[in-house]
Amino acid sequence: MSTEIVHGRQKAGAAIAASAFKEFFRRFARKSAEVFGSAIAFAAAILIVLLWLLTGPAFHYSDTWQLLINTGTTIVTFLMVFLIQATQNRDSMAIHLKLDELIRSIKPARNSMIDLDQLSDQELSELHAEYLDLCQRRSARCGKATHAAKSDAQD
Repeated sequence: MSTEIVHGRQKAGAAIAASAFKEFFRRFARKSAEVFGSAIAFAAAILIVLLWLLTGPAFHYSDTWQLLINTGTTIVTFLMVFLIQATQNRDSMAIHLKLDELIRSIKPARNSMIDLDQLSDQELSELHAEYLDLCQRRSARCGKATHAAKSDAQD
């Protein structure tokens, strides 16, 4: 068998494994977010901290006693950062896709607004300035109309 075929099969196998891992991680992150973001999980965390506090006198508030909670919370925090980020990335992408579909489907909307997340910071700043200017012009018109209405009401 030629080395090209072997390398091709290895790449295909690696791609399948990577895809399977991504799908496993997606499901795991989603389920973890549901479980660890629940009221029961919060109550369990409070219970763990209370149990740790109550064991303090038995361990004479030793360094080992403190190290136990510090290590536990550090490990949990480290792992949760990745789970939360993965969930937020997915949710953000879903929201962007929904907004893109709304923009695309509304005739007066500018289709150039689709995929704004791909613009540079400078381009986003320029667009933001454009909308601030539009808002200020609209507010100035509304302000004049409101001021005129107040004047008429006072007369």
